[in-house]
Amino acid sequence: MGLTKSEIFSDTQNEIATLAKAFAHPARVAILHHLFRANTCICGDLVEEIGLAQATISQHLRELKNLNLIQGNIEGTSVCYCINQEKWSKMKSVISEFLDQDINMNCC
Repeated sequence: MGLTKSEIFSDTQNEIATLAKAFAHPARVAILHHLFRANTCICGDLVEEIGLAQATISQHLRELKNLNLIQGNIEGTSVCYCINQEKWSKMKSVISEFLDQDINMNCC
């Protein structure tokens, strides 16, 4: 059986690509901005704050949660979200290492 496309890339390359999905939509960036500004868990005011439909916000929250960049805690009938600090720190490290590479200008 052949390799899947992700198997031809390193673990780090796959991790960077997966983490980059968090920034692939402005709604996810807005959600992350809001969670950082609030500096606490947010329960339900994201729809009002960001101005998108509840279903759309839920989709983006699910994507961010699947990436483990946010975590949710059930409080009564709602889920409160906050930044997963451990994963965020790991992501910053991985992406910084990638972006801090020196450019080799010995081309063209």
